[in-house]
Amino acid sequence: MAFDSTSSYIATDALKQAVDAAVTLERPLLIKGEPGTGKTLLAEELAATLNTRLLTWHIKSSTKAAQGLYEYDAVSRLRDSQLGIEGVENVANYIKPGKLWEAFTQDTRVVLLIDEIDKADIEFPNDLLQELDRMEFHVYETGETIKAQYRPIIVITSNNEKELPDAFLRRCFFHYIEFPDRETMQAIVDVHFPDIAPKLVGEALEVFFELRDAPGLKKKPSTSELVDWLKLLMSDELAREALYQRDPVKAIPPLAGALVKNEQDTQLLQRLAFMLRRQGR
Repeated sequence: MAFDSTSSYIATDALKQAVDAAVTLERPLLIKGEPGTGKTLLAEELAATLNTRLLTWHIKSSTKAAQGLYEYDAVSRLRDSQLGIEGVENVANYIKPGKLWEAFTQDTRVVLLIDEIDKADIEFPNDLLQELDRMEFHVYETGETIKAQYRPIIVITSNNEKELPDAFLRRCFFHYIEFPDRETMQAIVDVHFPDIAPKLVGEALEVFFELRDAPGLKKKPSTSELVDWLKLLMSDELAREALYQRDPVKAIPPLAGALVKNEQDTQLLQRLAFMLRRQGR
């Protein structure tokens, strides 16, 4: 398999190699990078490229590894037994398959996305080691073993909120998505907006990278936020004109709420603009 950019997703050479390497090694692909750099979208595009199904397991702080295997609803079974409902003697009626179970039992190879694994408890990754290694697990309530008919391609994303255990990292192929340079960002914009005016892209990218380079910024604008901002600028003529005629010492660009997401950064940009005005006197 050779993964490549698509009509809606730009992949760098390093990312293409990482995807191909993980598939060849039959290892989970662990993707890290800034929020908004396309980590989740990668799994979607990979599934589309392979013309296969994407299964997504969104991880929360309360998520337990066992939920990815299955959940046994003992409470419902007890209630049904008290009510005399038929089928209560069959424990399988009270077992809900998780995403790993679904991925293992598909009749073709699928892509399984384990999204934002670093949100879960620190023990979460280690609790999945055996299942990801062996591609099987045991269901104690029924005595059956669920084994992967076709080994899924597993993409795991992380925003670096927590360090992942070494034992887990050893079992993954790792790739960090570097923030796109200007040339790559231009290609990404062209994919999303093929008919956009070159002048608008040039001015917007100039402002965007200036914002990212502002010292002390708490939350740097991401690729997805740039796309949102451009979409707004394309639909608002007054905002476009304000962008074209912008004063370098003004603090905030037009429709900046798409790029600047907290009051600390707004205040920081205002202070930087004030300093520029003083220097220009």
